Amino acid sequence: MKTCVFPGSFDPVTLGHMDLIRRAAGLFDRVTVTVMVNVHKRGALDADTRVKLLEKACAGLENVHVDRWEGLLAEYMRRQGETCVIRGIRTTTEMEQELTSARINQLLNPSVETVFLPASEGLNCVSSSAVRELMAFGGNPEPFLPPEVGKEIRNLLSKKI
Repeated sequence: MKTCVFPGSFDPVTLGHMDLIRRAAGLFDRVTVTVMVNVHKRGALDADTRVKLLEKACAGLENVHVDRWEGLLAEYMRRQGETCVIRGIRTTTEMEQELTSARINQLLNPSVETVFLPASEGLNCVSSSAVRELMAFGGNPEPFLPPEVGKEIRNLLSKKI
């Protein structure tokens, strides 16, 4: 069975994330979307909420599972017996950052390989931070959010931003 892990903060989940999840689900038998929790960083949405939103957004994808982890990705991969990480790339700057992370993960856990998927046309400008900034200035983020959870995310973030 071909499996992979797609880690991220998903704060909030965007159409860009969903595009990568769908594409990975077409390539792998099982995709585990893992909400990574950085204990030193407070998200706009708490981790449990991010998990629930991802579960709703991914409900129609039978081979996609949502999980949560506080700690190093390399250790999560070891504990889960996973060897493949999926990462999306929007820009050349992001590629450099992701290559560094991939190398560090492989040093910490030599069985881990990273597969990079380029952002689909029109989605290379979509990011969670752009959604949060748009909301901070009173903009409507729903065109960048999965329709299954767009209104819910907008309501949740409007209370926080």
